Amino acid sequence: MISRDYRSLSFGLVALVTLVAFEAMAVATAMPVVARELGGMDLYNLAFSATLAASVIATVLGGRWSDVKGPLQPMATGVVTFVAGLLLAGFAPTMEVFIGGRFIQGLGAGLIQVSLYVVVARVYPGTLHAKVFALFSAAWVVPSMIGPAIAGLVVEHVDWRWVFLGVAVIVVPSALLLWRGTAGSDVRSGSAEPAPGLGRKLVWATLTAVAAALIQYGSALGLAGLPLLGAGVIILAVALPKLLLKGSLRAAPGLPTAPVLRGLAFGSMTASQVLIPLMLINERGLTPIGAGVVLTVGALGWSTGSWIKGRGVIGHLTALRGGALLIAAGIALVSLVLIDAVPLAVAYVAMAVSGLGIGALHPTVSVLVLKLSKQGEEGHNSAAVGVGESVFTVVAVAATGALFTATHEAYLAGFAFTFALALLGAFLAPRFTQSVKAGTLEGSAS
Repeated sequence: MISRDYRSLSFGLVALVTLVAFEAMAVATAMPVVARELGGMDLYNLAFSATLAASVIATVLGGRWSDVKGPLQPMATGVVTFVAGLLLAGFAPTMEVFIGGRFIQGLGAGLIQVSLYVVVARVYPGTLHAKVFALFSAAWVVPSMIGPAIAGLVVEHVDWRWVFLGVAVIVVPSALLLWRGTAGSDVRSGSAEPAPGLGRKLVWATLTAVAAALIQYGSALGLAGLPLLGAGVIILAVALPKLLLKGSLRAAPGLPTAPVLRGLAFGSMTASQVLIPLMLINERGLTPIGAGVVLTVGALGWSTGSWIKGRGVIGHLTALRGGALLIAAGIALVSLVLIDAVPLAVAYVAMAVSGLGIGALHPTVSVLVLKLSKQGEEGHNSAAVGVGESVFTVVAVAATGALFTATHEAYLAGFAFTFALALLGAFLAPRFTQSVKAGTLEGSAS
């Protein structure tokens, strides 16, 4: 339990995370109606890609900004930007304007996310970090459970525009509560010198965002999208190493492994969840609501895993390696549902198992990144992890989709690929927990 000294701040942080999560979960429900009413079905995928691309850029900017000026400036800017994007999307007269609003939302969400990590590092003692990140994970549960349903009711009985406008109204009091909770702390000041290479970083971030969008969009077009997919992969190969920590792509011991580890874990989980509803509906005859409940069980498992880790009953390595193995086990279990004789209940169990795994692993990475970071580098390192998670997830989803299409919709091929990604994460987990000096550069294991 978080003490009353941090109660106001904690409420504000959790409220912001919940609202960002609700918007992320609700927009998928509203998008078919939005695209139809605005006459932009051909731009459907771009509405999602735009947000992802913007968040990559904002994560890099917000990380260094938080280190230099303190996290409240980028957080306040992120809140204003997020609200502006919601309003623009909510009042959009055309699909092009709507996509512009989604891009601005992504900028705001990226700034908010990375600055939240720095607030945790600056305000809360290290003994509370696991509990705070467990609260962040729990903040995704309610939106995962009711977000799509509420969005569906709003779209059907009110107007899809209120899916965006309603969230914009609620964000402001949440931000004010957070601001109040930081009074008297040193979170309002910076602790690092300006980074001379920030401009170059933003260029690489923009190229990485463009590459991620090309990969996501190109993979959805099948053979027609191969040129876009190829261009995205080439750009990504050049730009991504400039944004990760030195040694990340070869999983050097300690901090450099963090972006890869969380990218593999979250990417394998997300990519498998793209296939699961499709499989349950097409192969086992579930309704969309029934398939959605299966994913909801995964969200509940995530919250439970984070709560267990926050209680301090398992060690870091157990949470990391065990979490990745649980994700792999859940993917293996759900693939058995392809066999008609296997009860559908196995799918629910599988999602609970995978959810427990990512719930234990995800906050543990965050805790260790803050622990290993030098003062003034928390934002930079958290940004690298955020970029790695986003980009690896896009690539995992795109590769799984391409493999699924190339094998004539063989679900097993897609599940096998995501299973392998999770196993690779389990293999790399011990490298992250090896003892290194705090900082962004790799060190030698002791």
